[in-house]
Amino acid sequence: MPKRTRSNGMHFDTREIRQEREDGWFAQNEARLIEEARRKRQADEKRRKTAEADARKLAHWRKCPKCGGEMVPETIDEVVVDKCASCGGIYFDRGELEELLLAHDRHRRGFFRKLIGFPD
Repeated sequence: MPKRTRSNGMHFDTREIRQEREDGWFAQNEARLIEEARRKRQADEKRRKTAEADARKLAHWRKCPKCGGEMVPETIDEVVVDKCASCGGIYFDRGELEELLLAHDRHRRGFFRKLIGFPD
């Protein structure tokens, strides 16, 4: 902010006043330029991170987490699950296992007992 000087009624620009105005203009202009550069840098960084995330997702999209083979959709009791064409692993999306278990409610107890290792 420019420094005010006392005036005795006569108002004219001295070299000091002009220099203060010029310094103030440069400070404001530089602050604006710095803020614009910061916003541009943040936008570029956000775009770069989004592009990297999309590339990672595309590299692993529909790939088996165990062997990297292609995942193919397979229907089990009207529930579509993902099955690996290479290793045969079956992978469930959220809620798919519950749908299968509810469809076979009477077998559920036996399934979990076998899973844990108890005899029928």
